[in-house]
Amino acid sequence: MELKQILSSRRSTRKFLEREVERAKLERVIEMALTAPSSRNTRSTRLWVVTDKGQLQTISEMRDYGAAFVKNAPVAILVMGDKEKSDLWLDNCAITATTLQLAIVDEGLASCWVHVNDRPVKKDELEGEKADCFLRRELQIPERYGILCAVALGYSDFQPAPLPAYEGEERVKWL
Repeated sequence: MELKQILSSRRSTRKFLEREVERAKLERVIEMALTAPSSRNTRSTRLWVVTDKGQLQTISEMRDYGAAFVKNAPVAILVMGDKEKSDLWLDNCAITATTLQLAIVDEGLASCWVHVNDRPVKKDELEGEKADCFLRRELQIPERYGILCAVALGYSDFQPAPLPAYEGEERVKWL
């Protein structure tokens, strides 16, 4: 698939078919995601591929808003950074997560990014427990791994609408 087609096809998808994602496709997606650049080539990003229904359920409970759909995804990939490898782990993770989502489209799959880093478990308790602490405890994630997001993925059960037209100078200013 050409990059233009990948970019125009990528949408946030929260509804997936009850169809297993082939291991070979997941391996290709991971391989492509790991080609993402990182600060000083530190390669600080870590990916955990979750296919276990119980663990997907746990990930869906990390926040009381915006994460519930993960329990119905066949796969979620936790995008994390080794804080001991780079102080720019968060930036490295964001680049990898974006590359990951484009690789997912290239393999004929769909995805949705669910933010973890510094998001509260309960929407109305901004200073309460954070989603990353919840996941660290429930999934035994090492303390040195900062968690940026979970990317839920699978085969989409619908055809998304085309992207809206470019907004011109509202988003881009030519100087």
